[in-house]
Amino acid sequence: MFPDNSLPDELVGYRGPAACQIAGITYRQLDYWARTKLVAPSIRTAHGSGSQRLYSFKDILVLKVVKRLLDTGVSLQNIRVAVDHLRVRGVRDLARVTLFSDGTTVYECTSPEEIVDLLQGGQGVFGIAVSGAMQEISGTIHEFPAERADGGIVETHEPDELTQRRNARKTG
Repeated sequence: MFPDNSLPDELVGYRGPAACQIAGITYRQLDYWARTKLVAPSIRTAHGSGSQRLYSFKDILVLKVVKRLLDTGVSLQNIRVAVDHLRVRGVRDLARVTLFSDGTTVYECTSPEEIVDLLQGGQGVFGIAVSGAMQEISGTIHEFPAERADGGIVETHEPDELTQRRNARKTG
């Protein structure tokens, strides 16, 4: 679904303020979710005052999904269950998942047949395509400074023609 170079490797991470901007959340939410282990940074956790958390691409994707679920009224308790389920999947597996909810329960859907089964109960549901959030993050994450946990150099990729045109439209 995504070219291999569009996803940063496991050692490339983003600090809290960048993760907030990318996921569309406040720093207060990010801090609370990290302290309560809803979405903890997988690359580097904070170790006392002045240390910086480092969030991976997958972490930011999960932050975005949590934000969308909260916006639609799903309880934090049910979001925790959904996040625990998503945590065990790889980034590429997540691209094939769509989450559905009736406001009470969160459902995972990986095929059109499942969607039909969910709707037979007559309950209205909404969907969050994780791949859509993933594409959105992939498009903006390269605009933010990244760093490697091992101190190595992060390779920067030249933006494609479409990205260059979008950036030109934003500034011009």
